[in-house]
Amino acid sequence: MICLLYLQHNGFPSLGIIILGMPSAIGTYSVLTPISPDSQDKLPRLIPRKKAPPQNALPVPETPTFPHPPDTSILVFQKPTRRILSSRDHDFFLSSPTYSLILSFVFSLSESAADKEISSIDLASAHPTVHKILSILDSIEKIVNRCPPTDQGSSRFGNPGFRDFIDNISTQSQPWHQRLGLPSQSSIEEVSTYLHQSFGNRQRIDYGSGHELNFVMWLLCLNRLSLLPTSAFSALTLVVFHRYIKLLRRLQSTYYLEPAGSHGVWGLDDYHFLPFLFGASQLLHHPYVRPLSIHNELVLEEEGEEYLYLDMVRFTMASKTVKGLKWTQPMLDDISGAKNWDKVEQGMRRMFVKEVLGKLPVMQHFLFGSLVPAEEGMSKEEEAGVAPESKEKEGGELMVGEDGVGHVHRDDAWGDCCGIKIPSTVAAAQEAKKKGEGDGLRRVPFD
Repeated sequence: MICLLYLQHNGFPSLGIIILGMPSAIGTYSVLTPISPDSQDKLPRLIPRKKAPPQNALPVPETPTFPHPPDTSILVFQKPTRRILSSRDHDFFLSSPTYSLILSFVFSLSESAADKEISSIDLASAHPTVHKILSILDSIEKIVNRCPPTDQGSSRFGNPGFRDFIDNISTQSQPWHQRLGLPSQSSIEEVSTYLHQSFGNRQRIDYGSGHELNFVMWLLCLNRLSLLPTSAFSALTLVVFHRYIKLLRRLQSTYYLEPAGSHGVWGLDDYHFLPFLFGASQLLHHPYVRPLSIHNELVLEEEGEEYLYLDMVRFTMASKTVKGLKWTQPMLDDISGAKNWDKVEQGMRRMFVKEVLGKLPVMQHFLFGSLVPAEEGMSKEEEAGVAPESKEKEGGELMVGEDGVGHVHRDDAWGDCCGIKIPSTVAAAQEAKKKGEGDGLRRVPFD
């Protein structure tokens, strides 16, 4: 047995160590080990380590200056086509004035919604074009009633009835754009293409952030034609875009649109991105709603109608068959731990630059015309032998080489490689309701 004794030796402390053993022929042993008075100075001081603040490799993207509309008298209107068909084309785009124009428009829309509720927009005094756009969206929803989904049993894949819906939009868009005041038939052909591509792909029956971006580009074209001034941006973001999102939910639940390029649970959302950017801007200085409040069902219920971000979370939770964001949308769950909405909004800006404009598989479906022009030297569909976006059966990334057009195999996303179809999660909830199983969400075990 070992005992420690504290002793004084010539006025200095000493440590005594006594080792006691069992009685034996030798006896009991004891050792006294004094500590030198200078040994305390030789011991290294314990200095707490200061953790360096995390550094984000991508700085917060700023809002470029929004340019004035161009002189339409010198424009040659054209039907928009895809021009980003290779990594080289994508690099051209990322350093082009069009890239800055898109950033400026999207971020200006987001800033116009800062600290505003949806109900704060006075529609009575809104710009006339805003009312015309809302009327067009109402007309599009009526088309859904005239184009019911076909009977495909309990399948959760895209419903072919969606193709009739898209065809109806194409036949009726001419008078809609005439009411908007577009100057010519060629301008209608160019601008209407963005609207046609705003609701999903007719061949694949899918929808993703690229189609959402087409709707915003449709609004940008109206601005470039001086039909939508910057004073209308708040109404566009909080009223028009919100109406568009609600229409898309109707389409998703009716035609079971498949998520285009979905990353599964590791994505922000199966279909949308911009509502989270605009919604974070709305909540920047909210007095009591914090990022963590998305887990509070009472907050979602009371504030969901006023804030796009909360409305998206509320719909996401209602459309899943499993309860808990950490299981269905872990990225949203992680973001809820942010210190404030300013951090969330900055992160959404970074994500838009990196995951939307910066992703080649997304931007290969982007359309360029005269109002949203491509850079000189970018590829052309007809020269590369690529089918138009509306007729392409297979999504994902293309590669233009000496041997023609090839498909790039990817393993970092769901449903955008080799035409692999991914069922709609909204369809799962709808089918459960048909069977009488949709009254509540089931919990994952041990949640």
